[in-house]
Amino acid sequence: MAGSARKASQAATEVTSLEEARAAADVPAEAPSETGRSAPDPLIGDLRRAGLLPLLVLHLVGESPTYGNQLMDRIAELTRGALAVNPNTMYPLLRSLEARGLIRGEWEHPERRSRRFYRCTPEGRLERANLAAELGPRLDRIAASIESIRSELG
Repeated sequence: MAGSARKASQAATEVTSLEEARAAADVPAEAPSETGRSAPDPLIGDLRRAGLLPLLVLHLVGESPTYGNQLMDRIAELTRGALAVNPNTMYPLLRSLEARGLIRGEWEHPERRSRRFYRCTPEGRLERANLAAELGPRLDRIAASIESIRSELG
């Protein structure tokens, strides 16, 4: 079972669509759980646990000031839907990164509640580099695995 979970986890990468990765790893499409919601995606779970989401947030916030909903949209677009982040995950992460001094948030209109734009701090840039160095080899292995599977399957 651990081998098949590892194989499924390795199939998630941005070099292919989620559907192609699932097919390549012989993983069925998401089925709704008993509650009617989609079950968690086993293909991306390993990368999430390894810190992919904070890395993506720090990367995107480092490119230009951005806000939570925009980050969620950009991450879904960047990962071709493999990593869909909901507000219950994004906003606590943003608060945590801000509390750690890795990003700084400012309200678009300070006198009223509006969008909060985040910028990366120098400490955030350093953390982004550390996370990228840590996750880079794993992403390379996943990409190589997907390419090997695609090549094998023709």
